[in-house]
Amino acid sequence: MSRPSDFIVVGAGIVGCSVAYELARRGASVEIVDERPVGMGATQASAGVLAPYIEAREGSALLDLTVRSLALYDDFVGRVTEASGQPVLYRRTGTLDVATDERGLQALRATADVLATRSVPALLLDAAATRSEEPLVADDVTGALLIEEHGFVSAPELTRALAAAARVHGAQLLEQSRVRRICSRDGDAVVETDRGTLSSSAVVLAAGSWSSTIAIDGVAAPVPVRPVRGQLLYLGWSGTQPRRVTWSRSCYIVPWDDGTVLVGATSEDAGFDERLTVSGVHDLLQAVADVVPHAWSVTFRGARVGLRPATSDALPVIGRSPSMPTLTYATGHYRNGILLAPLTGQLVADLLLDGRADPMLDAVSPLRFPGL
Repeated sequence: MSRPSDFIVVGAGIVGCSVAYELARRGASVEIVDERPVGMGATQASAGVLAPYIEAREGSALLDLTVRSLALYDDFVGRVTEASGQPVLYRRTGTLDVATDERGLQALRATADVLATRSVPALLLDAAATRSEEPLVADDVTGALLIEEHGFVSAPELTRALAAAARVHGAQLLEQSRVRRICSRDGDAVVETDRGTLSSSAVVLAAGSWSSTIAIDGVAAPVPVRPVRGQLLYLGWSGTQPRRVTWSRSCYIVPWDDGTVLVGATSEDAGFDERLTVSGVHDLLQAVADVVPHAWSVTFRGARVGLRPATSDALPVIGRSPSMPTLTYATGHYRNGILLAPLTGQLVADLLLDGRADPMLDAVSPLRFPGL
């Protein structure tokens, strides 16, 4: 068994790396354990869209969480890039949510009404104004909602920078180590991997879709997280790119500085099947061309697939296990792992290091799932 650390974080995706970074920068001894290299689970197939107000519904706990996390992002990226010395593509150029029929316009109006109650700047555009704002959209676009606070970040770059920043603060990264079991022994938290056993004061389970596959002693039920496959396209754009993240019912489009445009994403209940499919690629190509017809003439650079960790109520699971005091959950973020990474790291570090349970943890508590 290795020497004990303060914390073991299981999972090197963006959530796990954010938690590890926040713990390490506050002085804790941290080990990060994952079977895969940093950010190579769901994170590597994320377009990094930061858009809490898309389809906003008042009274939603998820909306409150994502809005609060977005407010942390400027400082978060600044601290991480400074500590790691690694650049991270991060833009707050807004989103354009487009509609092609009356039903779509009604949904945009409903979102605009919610944003008005929160004093969030948003502009509801008619067809002509939409084309003035984004000349590339299709002729059948009837209107759009422009939300200036939104943006995007390179999820792979940010995750690698988080891991590097955590290491600067003393964290250790153990790759190619698959976690089989978590248990308690003599008051310590013990993590059994296929390459040995690790010991710590506490464990943070941030293994995304694989969280439910890890045996946990004394816990009656696995964390109820299921994998939802998402496929993402990489296109080499020719000519003028879309000006900002563009959203429709069937896809979103993210223009990067290097001329690449990302198109995502499918949502498929396919278990742990991580294969790309012809139907997934075809559907996304059709969807992006429906919104921006010029997409038919660009080059296809590739596609990626990731398994997003979903829960039954679309909220993550963050907080201490009621069954194992040395175990804390930080999983089940589904499509919002990138957006919620800063807040999740902060909430977990506050809880574990300062004993401070933020009121927001009530909505995402493991207590809502019997047996955890």
